Amino acid sequence: MGINLALHVLSVMVWVGGMFFAYMFLRPAAASELEPPIRLRLWRTVFSRFFPWVWAAIILVPLTGIMLTAPWQGFTNAPLYIHIMTTLGSIMILIFLHVFFAPFKRIKRCLDEDDIPGAAQQLNTIRKLVGINTLIGVITIAVATAGKFYL
Repeated sequence: MGINLALHVLSVMVWVGGMFFAYMFLRPAAASELEPPIRLRLWRTVFSRFFPWVWAAIILVPLTGIMLTAPWQGFTNAPLYIHIMTTLGSIMILIFLHVFFAPFKRIKRCLDEDDIPGAAQQLNTIRKLVGINTLIGVITIAVATAGKFYL
């Protein structure tokens, strides 16, 4: 149980913490310091390095989460906060899958074709979705940590 919980929390930390850092700190710094072509290529590299970690997280978080429901003999008897956490995590996974297979794929193609305006449009889409996912992630962490006391 301890290893499952550690993997669960560490995976969430990498994913949500990475999004929080990128959205709150890297994005504004890159926007103020770098010209669009360089900034867009930076983001392509950042995403290419970060997304494998997110793939690991979207495998480990649900897998370890299922194992962590053992005290309740599965989800049926789990408390409300577990169901909320699971639902929000599922939404986050769906948003990531969309980002990865749609705008991220398109931003790479645009940059390969030197279509800077097209790449900028895709980065804007990713920015909005990462912002939403970061907010959902923070709410999910709050529910996971405080939910058993309030829900």
